[in-house]
Amino acid sequence: MWQVVTGHSVHWTRANIVVAIIFVLWEFFYFGYSWAASGRTFGMAVLGIRVVRTDGAALDAWRGVVRALVFPLSFLFLGLGFLGILVQREHRALHDLIAGSCVTYAWDARAARLRFLARDAEASVNGSAPSPAGRRPPGSGDQHERQCT
Repeated sequence: MWQVVTGHSVHWTRANIVVAIIFVLWEFFYFGYSWAASGRTFGMAVLGIRVVRTDGAALDAWRGVVRALVFPLSFLFLGLGFLGILVQREHRALHDLIAGSCVTYAWDARAARLRFLARDAEASVNGSAPSPAGRRPPGSGDQHERQCT
């Protein structure tokens, strides 16, 4: 696109300082600003997850910026910073531990449970077979935004 607009060709290499600056600016805008402003990036919103503080409260701007600063540390050493997600009880990566944050589900489990119960009640009123007794409604036992600990 740059070549079409200016007529000059641009070669993007890792050694180019402009590429490094653009990457850092993109990281802070996409990740840092998104986490600080709403607790989620566009991709996280699509997946139904968000970043919150360890006590379940909304992520403040400072923690969003710190998380964006230390996020690259999780990729160092062959991605070992993400190992905590698999082995730790709280499932927190290195950048979450440093920033005091965690990733939780952002969808409303209570609304899903109420819809399930409404369908179950409607089925029993209409004479249809109710849902099996052993079947748990979606989101039962879950919280809207649970704490990390």
